[in-house]
Amino acid sequence: MAGPRYAVFGQPISHSLSPRIHAMFGAQLGIGVDYRAIEAGRDEFSVKLDAFARDGGVGANVTLPLKQDAFALCAEVSDRARRCGSVNTLIRAGDSWRGDSTDGSGFLRDVATRHAFDPRGHACLLLGAGGAARAVAFALVDAGAHLAIVNRTHERARELAASVGAGARALTSSELDGAAFDLVVHATAAGHATATFEWPSSFIRSDTLCYDLSYGDAAAAFLRWSRAAGATRASEGLGMLVEQAADSFTIWHALRPDTAPVLAALRGDTPPSLAGA
Repeated sequence: MAGPRYAVFGQPISHSLSPRIHAMFGAQLGIGVDYRAIEAGRDEFSVKLDAFARDGGVGANVTLPLKQDAFALCAEVSDRARRCGSVNTLIRAGDSWRGDSTDGSGFLRDVATRHAFDPRGHACLLLGAGGAARAVAFALVDAGAHLAIVNRTHERARELAASVGAGARALTSSELDGAAFDLVVHATAAGHATATFEWPSSFIRSDTLCYDLSYGDAAAAFLRWSRAAGATRASEGLGMLVEQAADSFTIWHALRPDTAPVLAALRGDTPPSLAGA
């Protein structure tokens, strides 16, 4: 039997920074970490996860497009994972998996630590309603934000707002005209494959914090759009990636790493990716 192993599952996954991040966490705390990236689509995830467990797998991260599939495969989930209906962290418990979601907590810690932003009482806009957006929506409302959600398919925005409950509402893009937000979070795939992000920008103020859950090239179009709209604060989600990884590491090893030196080491080495990979 192999020793304890950890991994990140997703498709595509070869770009993932997670193995490097967890290796740095382990080195910092004197823990030998066997963490790898495993390519898995939705049709093969369950089989590959079972094989991983048989080979000594005791913990895993899950990124697109597998977070809701991971939720369905868990015998037990945390309250925050149950509420958002997705799992990005798996913990082996006997012969089954327990699921958790660290996307929301990682996001809140990054905006608080590096952008001095407290959502309480602030008007926040979430563009997108799937993947990590769900965890971020619950985290923002739990933190006291007044959240508006806009999605290309309005029904998905309405469903997410209803799931979150009081504090969240679904808007159409036309309803944004004349609105103003303190935080705008981009969580769609728009702009990832092209050099442009096209969206009305009347709701952007100079002091609006514009935050893309992606990082590297995948966030570039939204960040350019934000700055062109007049925002003086625009950020990619690399900090969120490191913070959610630290939360997962803490769940597995009961020790919390210092994220600042890890994030500093990653700056300038950020291939295209979605948050949580």
